[in-house]
Amino acid sequence: MGETVVGETVKTLRSGKERFYGPLMIIVGILLWILIALAAVAALGSPRGAALLITYLAYAVVIVIAVLISAAAYRATAFGNMTLLSPGQFPELHTIVTAAAREIGLAAAPITFIYNSSGLFNAFARRLLGKRFVFLTSALVEASDDEQVRFVIGHEVGHHAAGHLNWWLNLIKLPAHIVPFLGPAYSRARETTCDNIGAYLSGDFDASRSALQMLGCGCRRLNQSMNCEAFIAQEAQVPPIFGFLTEIFRSHPRLTRRVANIRNYASRSRSMA
Repeated sequence: MGETVVGETVKTLRSGKERFYGPLMIIVGILLWILIALAAVAALGSPRGAALLITYLAYAVVIVIAVLISAAAYRATAFGNMTLLSPGQFPELHTIVTAAAREIGLAAAPITFIYNSSGLFNAFARRLLGKRFVFLTSALVEASDDEQVRFVIGHEVGHHAAGHLNWWLNLIKLPAHIVPFLGPAYSRARETTCDNIGAYLSGDFDASRSALQMLGCGCRRLNQSMNCEAFIAQEAQVPPIFGFLTEIFRSHPRLTRRVANIRNYASRSRSMA
């Protein structure tokens, strides 16, 4: 039942661009994997090609082992040095995480940590050894109010709910990242989806917009006086050519566009209510 809830809810919140780029990544990835397989079969026809194939396979095994070791090490670092949210540790924040996971339909809430970021604003979701994790920096939590933090947590929970960290799907899509600009475009589309999920789970569109703007402002004293419409208006001053050139290499859309997207999502939601 939970997986059904996740699928139906995310389906309505998934961005149009992700609905385009996601299947495209899968198709391109499958085609490239087929080409890789055909090249591997052809390489077996000569001793030199076979030796080269064995070398590449050895590299692949080393990379897989390195990734597993890295995940285990990061998990050990998290539990040993970061602060784990729980009913007995920052219960208010823990409740936000569990409520978001429950509302979106996840079977279990991600394991969530706060860590000292030395002033860096960030939050991210990871899959480590089959477990779901969310990480929040201390600076982000400190500068944001509860409603804004609820959006940020909803955004990161959204990555898990939307299947963005599904290892086998990502493996299928892996070769597609060699296509110029396709990988970043897909990544930006995923971020838009998670902004939609975060706004949906927060239930507060104004706080969702200001949470994104806070990533660009980063000043707690000015938090309550931020003008999101004025921030969106800055988009008109972005130089078209260089705005495009810088955007196509980015994994995230510009903040002005992300804030505008939440405004548009809010308008659509209110018109359908």
